[in-house]
Amino acid sequence: MDGGSVTTPFGRRPMTLGMLASQVRAQKIESSASVDKWKIYRALCEAKPLLDISDRALAVLNALLSFYPHGELSAERSLVVFPSNNQLSIRCHGMAEQTVRRHMASLIASGLVLRKDSPNGKRYARKDRQGEIRDAYGFSLAPLLARAEEIARLAAKVAAEKLHLQTIKEQLTLCRRDISKLITAAIAESADGDWWAIDEAFHSILNKLPRVATPHLIASVLAELEEFRAEIVKQLETQIKTENSSANALQNERHIQISESESISESEHPVTNAGDGLTAVNSADLGDNALEGQRLLPGKASITYPITTVTETCPDIALYGPGGSVRTWSDLISASTIVSTMLQIDPSAYHQAVSRMGVQNTAVAIACIFQKGSTIASPGGYLRTLSRRAGEGRFNTWPMLAALRRANISEPAAGPPKPVTQ
Repeated sequence: MDGGSVTTPFGRRPMTLGMLASQVRAQKIESSASVDKWKIYRALCEAKPLLDISDRALAVLNALLSFYPHGELSAERSLVVFPSNNQLSIRCHGMAEQTVRRHMASLIASGLVLRKDSPNGKRYARKDRQGEIRDAYGFSLAPLLARAEEIARLAAKVAAEKLHLQTIKEQLTLCRRDISKLITAAIAESADGDWWAIDEAFHSILNKLPRVATPHLIASVLAELEEFRAEIVKQLETQIKTENSSANALQNERHIQISESESISESEHPVTNAGDGLTAVNSADLGDNALEGQRLLPGKASITYPITTVTETCPDIALYGPGGSVRTWSDLISASTIVSTMLQIDPSAYHQAVSRMGVQNTAVAIACIFQKGSTIASPGGYLRTLSRRAGEGRFNTWPMLAALRRANISEPAAGPPKPVTQ
């Protein structure tokens, strides 16, 4: 390794105590020490946030390492490289020489490289008769060898922090998904409880996270969401136990009734009074209530929430239902066809939506578009976009309703939108 006393910079460049400390540390390297130059460079790239060095500075260091002829930085060999600024610029993919000098200065200030200036400030090497370098002046890579263990520890710390951040982000994503789908299921199946308020509380917790959050804040929100999820699960488990008890009692009662009257066949249809006699009733004849939670077109995503969810979130469309109200899915579908004309939605756009998402989902989407009013510049284009996403399996009317409900709560509507005139 290059020995000798402490060297000071050439010309007007000042000497600092940091430079002195780096030189002293470099002189204490054990004679048997060595490290793979590209391995230590990769560790430097990982530890970059803790060492406060830039990407461009690392690019200059990469160029410096490329001038070192051996694969390992070894204390048994000279650790000084002496490329010209022009050569460094070429190895840095054409970086301006002034920029190279600036980033070289930052590497020296960070204690990763040392200057070993010649008497006249030039960079060169003298060799002996055997061709071995005797004296070399330029940039010493000895600090990399001296700080190899420290850099490896810093790289491991950064890697551990990244892994921790990735883990809590994954846990946060899973927890958010669990809570969202549990609330959706609870509302769809009319579970006991104010689930709209619970949904609002859930989003108020999520709003604590900015776009760029610290690991500590993410962990804090995650802990709060996990506790929130546990409370939801506990509430739903209580409801399930209650429903199971009721179902068992009902099943036992039905079993007793069947045992007492074996003349009733299980294949018979339910019957209702119709005039003087009894008439079999098919499920298709039960009216609009049979459409609750069912799909109207085969192959389309089914609605899993009651009609009241739509009418409470989108009350404006009720004025255009039969008799000025919407009580059933058929009422909503009738109102949506009227409103689609008022919104100047092209018939082809309407039929495309029906073919891709079903008539019920189309009616819900139009109700939401109508409720948003003037905030949607092109209702027809917006409906086509939703149809395309539905065809790709990336659209569901439930999140649209939930978002609109939250918007209505935070900013109450001023009144029903005015119809669009032709």
